[in-house]
Amino acid sequence: MDAKLEQYSSKMVKTVETLKEEYATIRAGRANPHLLDKLRVDYYGQPSPLQSVANVSVPEARVIQIQPWESKLIKEIEKAILTSDLGLTPSNDGKVIRLVFPELTEERRKELVKDVKKRAENAKVAIRNIRRDANEHFKKQNKANEISEDEFKGLEDDVQKLTDRYIAEIDRIMEDKSKEILTV
Repeated sequence: MDAKLEQYSSKMVKTVETLKEEYATIRAGRANPHLLDKLRVDYYGQPSPLQSVANVSVPEARVIQIQPWESKLIKEIEKAILTSDLGLTPSNDGKVIRLVFPELTEERRKELVKDVKKRAENAKVAIRNIRRDANEHFKKQNKANEISEDEFKGLEDDVQKLTDRYIAEIDRIMEDKSKEILTV
């Protein structure tokens, strides 16, 4: 790849990766430990990632089990879950916290799919903004006679190909996530 395009390509890759991370936090009716990735627990006054203070596992399709390294963390972990936007109520037996995922209603599935599509559209807008920035940058270089007209046209075409590729990838990821959500 042309070194001039490298920075714009890496920005587009980051946009797609961010979308994948967002999608990992959307619950599709099945227990997914990645839903807890953004959760922070107060550990001796430090907000720490849940995975660094507890063992997170999925013993059944609809259950996430959290086993803290220290039993006194149970209350802190429960508090973090309740104040998050997960919409789950933790239950504990003094040693382990369990999060049970209820079956999603048809209406809730449709809402989630709308959210998935909205996030995909936002990612596409970000990709198009990167394309615009790249084209403006190359246009300035052309006007300053740093690159030739032919080079400018070639770079413009390459930026468009990159844009098309990443937008197609976003569409594919969105379709996969929508299917996952709608699958009962």
